[in-house]
Amino acid sequence: MKRLMKKREIRHYCEQTAGMKPKRMKKKNPRLSEAEEPLCCCEYIDQDGKKSHLVACLCNCEDLDVACDRWITCKSLQPDTLQKITETFSDRFRIPWLRGAKKVDVSLVLPLVLLPAFLHVAALHLLLTIIILASLPVLVLWYYYFTHRNKGRTLFFLSLGLFSLGYMYYIFLQKVVSRGHIENNQVITVTCGLLVTLATLAQAKKDPGYLHNKRECVLSSSNNYREPINRKWVESSNGFHKSPSASDSSVHIEVEPSRMLVESSACTKRDWCMTCSLVRPCRAGHCRICNSCVRRLDHHCVWINSCIGESNHRAFILLILFFLMTSVYGITLTLGTICSDHNAFMSLFYCPGVYSDYSSALAFTCVWYCTIITAGMSHILLIQLLNISFNVTEREARLALKENIGRRFCCSLVIDPEQYNLGFFQNWYHFLTLGSSQQHYTVDLV
Repeated sequence: MKRLMKKREIRHYCEQTAGMKPKRMKKKNPRLSEAEEPLCCCEYIDQDGKKSHLVACLCNCEDLDVACDRWITCKSLQPDTLQKITETFSDRFRIPWLRGAKKVDVSLVLPLVLLPAFLHVAALHLLLTIIILASLPVLVLWYYYFTHRNKGRTLFFLSLGLFSLGYMYYIFLQKVVSRGHIENNQVITVTCGLLVTLATLAQAKKDPGYLHNKRECVLSSSNNYREPINRKWVESSNGFHKSPSASDSSVHIEVEPSRMLVESSACTKRDWCMTCSLVRPCRAGHCRICNSCVRRLDHHCVWINSCIGESNHRAFILLILFFLMTSVYGITLTLGTICSDHNAFMSLFYCPGVYSDYSSALAFTCVWYCTIITAGMSHILLIQLLNISFNVTEREARLALKENIGRRFCCSLVIDPEQYNLGFFQNWYHFLTLGSSQQHYTVDLV
């Protein structure tokens, strides 16, 4: 009997343990072990988490091989093939460094290599100058739309702008000042203009007014703070919509705190940012490139790799102004030196014999390069000044264009949604006092 009981207990124990999964030993992650091992100066951990070497940068290029095969056989490429090739190239572009090879941003290196090469080739002949200078804006615009479509940040435009300033100043000193026709005070003026431009650039790259503190954002939206607003249009998260009032007239009265809390809760639902999980104040917007909300967002400027908002909008305008003044003055001095027989404007289009000397041809090519950049920056400055005069931001103008509302001025260069326009002088006073003090307005009831 005892033996039978023991057999039943053993059988019951075996049945219970048969349904249990045996414990497996945890395997070590090979990627983790490789990452923990010390790296030499030529080794690195690639985007797949594997250890690689700089010598093997040309190995295992499947995406490039597939792209070449499809290009040879006249087949269309896959939509993400070019992006994969770019990511692989940027991941393998490294330099030897202590404790592992360091990754170098390709967008920083491209202007340093391509810009001098293009300008020196363009200085060989007038036809090459026309072809290269006409293709450069096309290439820059293509790269802008390529990065803008992928919603990625790039240092290419900032690197191109800074290196263009430095390289043009170098050409000015080496090829123009060395001729002896420019006085010292003129060189000092160009140098001071360059330094002031860099100083305003550093000021413009500071915090544009990012919204980080959720409590601060909620309080700023729950208070009775309102921007000066024209009641014809009211802003929503998707754009501007017509006010439900029968007429545009309104009565300003003081609102009870309970009534104010009800209206602030409705405003909170309207201005809630799903990405940042905070309540945005009036005229604030979310930048999809910086992935952050900015007070009084105007636009994201790729040339300074930062947003333009409430805190740096004035510095951005000063940056463009100082750059234009320095550029125009340097162009005038250069043309007056290499084409002294004509005035500055005429010598820009007619300068005989300039390609007989390579030094003069290089300076003339750089002048045309500066002229193209100056024309583009002048267009940006014109739009900014018009927007400030109507108290509208670039973001609000795009929303108004999308909603097909507002008035258009100056051949549609500026779109006024008639929401914040208080008049020319009041608009400029409001812009010049941005961020200085928050004005409190009573809630308007219609």
